Amino acid sequence: TFSMNKTILVLIFLFFVSFIQAQQTAITETGEQVILYKDGTWKYQNQEQEIEKEIPTNSIPFNKDAESTFLLKSNKVNVGFWLNPKIWTFKKGTEKDAAEYKLQLKAGDLYGMIISEKVEIPLETLKSIALNNGRKAAPDLKITKEEYRIVNGLKVLLLQMNGTMEGIKFSYYGYYFSNTNGTVQFVTYTSTNLIASYLPKIEVLLNGIVELN
Repeated sequence: TFSMNKTILVLIFLFFVSFIQAQQTAITETGEQVILYKDGTWKYQNQEQEIEKEIPTNSIPFNKDAESTFLLKSNKVNVGFWLNPKIWTFKKGTEKDAAEYKLQLKAGDLYGMIISEKVEIPLETLKSIALNNGRKAAPDLKITKEEYRIVNGLKVLLLQMNGTMEGIKFSYYGYYFSNTNGTVQFVTYTSTNLIASYLPKIEVLLNGIVELN
């Protein structure tokens, strides 16, 4: 049998696979476009757009931490990720994985993924895709924090999303970035009751994102 931590990891990994898949929509008899969710429910596509608020911009610049001394490079886009090798382990994703890299905190139940694609996607569109597709696996998924940040000179979108899957409450906290070379989702995840205690380590990790020449 799986331990609780292992169960959470497996469930969240499966969630990530659906998280980046193409959005499923349908057209009604009256021509309205609707979003289809995994649980059989649906919602008018423009319903989400109507309640969206303007995303604020954080005026504080964010920079790489001095203890993040190892540069992990993407093989798909011109982006790298400075991390502290003393507290993080990483490995390449397999052909079956949605992620280019998977990360894990050495001492704790905090995980991360770097998902990269060669398609340029506007950040607000990426937000909508991430939320809508995430709800296929966790219909109650909600964005609890969002803002634009300037990180090492890059404009990124920060999203925190909380949801429930198989009775387990979990949280995602990550950066989303896109340029003409492609798109990156640099996301950490853990159970919701642990996210606050891990936030300092999460921020340091995410602020290692840099554009490479």
